[in-house]
Amino acid sequence: MAQSSQIRTWFEGRWRDGDVAIMKAADHGAWLGSTVFDGARMFSGLVPDLEAHCARVNRSAEAMMLKPTVTVDEMMEIAREGLKTFDAETAVYIRPMYWAVDGNDTAIVPLEESTRFALCLEAIPMAPPDAATTLAMTRFRRPVLESSVVDAKAGCLYPNNARMIAEVRARGFGNALVADAMGNVAESATSNVFMIKDGEVFTPIPNGTFLAGITRARHIANMRSDGMTVHETVMSFEDFHGADEVFLSGNMSKVTAVKAFEDTQYQAGPVTRKVREMYWDWAASQRL
Repeated sequence: MAQSSQIRTWFEGRWRDGDVAIMKAADHGAWLGSTVFDGARMFSGLVPDLEAHCARVNRSAEAMMLKPTVTVDEMMEIAREGLKTFDAETAVYIRPMYWAVDGNDTAIVPLEESTRFALCLEAIPMAPPDAATTLAMTRFRRPVLESSVVDAKAGCLYPNNARMIAEVRARGFGNALVADAMGNVAESATSNVFMIKDGEVFTPIPNGTFLAGITRARHIANMRSDGMTVHETVMSFEDFHGADEVFLSGNMSKVTAVKAFEDTQYQAGPVTRKVREMYWDWAASQRL
């Protein structure tokens, strides 16, 4: 029978109903931010790329100096077990996460052996197919490995993203188009970004300052399989002012059309629609 709760949490070896407490005030993760997470999706009974998301959270843990305590296969089995308690048509966000409880003698470095794991399932609707957003410039930039844990999907990275979003929303825009440390376009504040010019697709080349997403890679593979030309390259903000179409790529919504960047207007054109159709066709081949 379907679970009526909108959130279920796997912690300390069993499933629990609701948004349960998993950290204490003195836990390293709570006050020093040694947290990593990942996010997969279930929609229409499909869970595309679940294995890739589970593998990435373990890599993120290692980058944060934590010890992955759950194998990819075990994590997938935990997720599948929990997802069976939701209606098949419910869209669910699948969030595995690690954090440290203790630090070393300086308190700063997390102790590997104190790593904890939880997996949270939360019912969050998918965005409608015609969802679109607007982009604007922000003064905040993506960090580099020398200053932040950019090789992990780390919770400590997101306050900077929040500053970006808050800044542009105060100006009436929906999301930020963000520069890397060199001043080139990296991504949006929440998602990877693609632009289309004269029928060809362009996206910033991964340079270690932003997370080159699993959904991003899936779109690139789908487009190239369909014969589309996709360039991963260094991109400027002027490139986006000259684009024919722009869309965002992220796990939460998969494809989000962009209708404006500052004062430049776009239409949700045929390439954006095609990418969305190809993703859903591919996802339909995946099973829970």
